[in-house]
Amino acid sequence: MTEMTETSPGWLSPEELRQARARLPILYIDAVPVRVDEAGVVTHIGLLLRIGPDGAVSRALVSGRVLLHERVRDALMRHLEKDLGPTALPRIPASPQPFTIAEYFPDEGVTPHHDPRQHAVSLAYVVPVAGDCRPRQDALDLVWFTPQEASSPMVQQEMTGGQGVLLKQALAHVGCLP
Repeated sequence: MTEMTETSPGWLSPEELRQARARLPILYIDAVPVRVDEAGVVTHIGLLLRIGPDGAVSRALVSGRVLLHERVRDALMRHLEKDLGPTALPRIPASPQPFTIAEYFPDEGVTPHHDPRQHAVSLAYVVPVAGDCRPRQDALDLVWFTPQEASSPMVQQEMTGGQGVLLKQALAHVGCLP
């Protein structure tokens, strides 16, 4: 769960965010970008390649906070555009429903999901994208994997904070877990 400080209304200053994280669960979205065939079957899963604050390279889902007064749908669009570029063309349904809710805790072992900064609650979505994806912000690259490749031990170990577990849940949700 990485993000850059933003200056839009409803955003907290770094100090306000630190204080809020110490006292409240923070609402996030996680999005698994997918390519689908003409029958709607998932053929590929897009994973970002990122460098973390500690310099470690990892694979990641699209994720980020929901702003004050922001609809979840708008947060999904904002983070998908921020990470995948303005021509990704995500297809978010009229009434988006998460495939699961992930709870990230600062203490490891409470759930499979871990974020050392905070207790975060994330609504997780599988989102088909039809356009040209060019990673932006802090993502180095976007790599498309087949469902079998995405669930492989090699890719799973490259994901941190429990996002590999979330990816496998997404694959199971769409009927693609090998």
